[in-house]
Amino acid sequence: MNRREFVQKSAACTALGLTANPFLNPNTLPKSEKSIRIQKVSSNFEREPLHPYRFKGSAITESWQTMAYLQSDSGAGKVGLATQGVLWSDSSVFAAHSESAGNALMYAMSERALQMMKGNAFTSPVQLVDDLLPELLAYGRKITGNPYLRKTFALNALVCVDNAAWLLYAHENGLSRLDDMIPAAYRPGLSHRHAKVASIPSFSVGTSAERIKEAADEGYFIMKLKTGSAGRQAEMIEKDIAFLTAVHRAIGHYETPYTDSGKIPYYFDANGRYESKDTLMRFLDHAKKIGAFDQIAVIEEPFEESNETYVGDLGVIVAADESAHTVEDAAVRIEQGYGAIAVKAIAKTLSMTMKITQLAFEKKIPCFCADLTVSPILVDWNKAVAARLPSFPGMNIGLQETNGHQYFKNWDTLMSYHPKANASWTKTQKGVYETGPEFFEQSGGILEPSAHYDSFFKS
Repeated sequence: MNRREFVQKSAACTALGLTANPFLNPNTLPKSEKSIRIQKVSSNFEREPLHPYRFKGSAITESWQTMAYLQSDSGAGKVGLATQGVLWSDSSVFAAHSESAGNALMYAMSERALQMMKGNAFTSPVQLVDDLLPELLAYGRKITGNPYLRKTFALNALVCVDNAAWLLYAHENGLSRLDDMIPAAYRPGLSHRHAKVASIPSFSVGTSAERIKEAADEGYFIMKLKTGSAGRQAEMIEKDIAFLTAVHRAIGHYETPYTDSGKIPYYFDANGRYESKDTLMRFLDHAKKIGAFDQIAVIEEPFEESNETYVGDLGVIVAADESAHTVEDAAVRIEQGYGAIAVKAIAKTLSMTMKITQLAFEKKIPCFCADLTVSPILVDWNKAVAARLPSFPGMNIGLQETNGHQYFKNWDTLMSYHPKANASWTKTQKGVYETGPEFFEQSGGILEPSAHYDSFFKS
């Protein structure tokens, strides 16, 4: 599906998105989007230590927080933020380099994107990402020496640039709320309003069932459970089956008001570790044997991206995440039977996420927001999407993974950088975020400047 076809398909649903909710007022769209010429660019980053986070057979121990600065010829300047996820976005780059070198390569791509923009103009951040992505991906393949560098790696590098572009777009067009910024073509897929969004913690491979039970006792009703244990496939599946058994024994009987069944749902993420459908079937057959099958809400990315196995006949929802790089890739995954998409405005850009959520809306494919172990401000960029997505099957609440509080060693310091650090919606309360009218009216604080990050670009 090319962009023209996608926009044509979107048009049929546009009226719904413009009229279904009082927040979505067509009169708030800019009458004529302003052409924004970039006069000055800059970038910087901070290294944040992590408690080791194990997945994809490896682990990350630090996270680079990147900043992109865009200044228009009007003199207005905005700072966009991103968290780099090298292991998540392309594990081959992570394996081929030291952790710092992998981050440096992605940072170089962010800087390259900024240099590509300098002296040029844009009107729409969505079109900007479309224009930047092909050349940036080619550049990334050159500097990494990897001719198969995944598109998600380039999109991750574009997040800080995209965020800055959206902030500058809002300023130049006189828009003060995220709802007013969403283009008409993508409003239907982001027209819901959840009063609550689940705060989904993530537990790395090897986490004990006791620790997961502790989280359930704290009020978390859905948790992301990493499977795909280290070792060969035979060893991996035995460990995963044992983990499933222990988890179900520990929390399978817990109750929650947020699901139709009243039971805690299981969210498993194998990060592409399963090599065959038969191996995944062994996991699911064991779930049936112990009575856990009906509580599996979703299994995310069981296979590598190159594995084109049809997954629509497994009896559970299988979600695409990193393999759904772009809207075109998401369309392919849907044809392969993937019944949900984990969207990441904080990892694949808000611009690409809007296109994916609109396609999913039209195809009646549910979406939810997955994390990249991002900073508190970026948590709210993701939450802004999670609170606007249609409900996930069997649940009555928005869904958002957020695990930064588990893995950042300096989480409280990072929280102090948030312009709305003390707002009610920034804090998990019994497993959920309260996203009432104030959250939507103030756009979760994401359009407001952060004194800490702005200070890097004061002359």
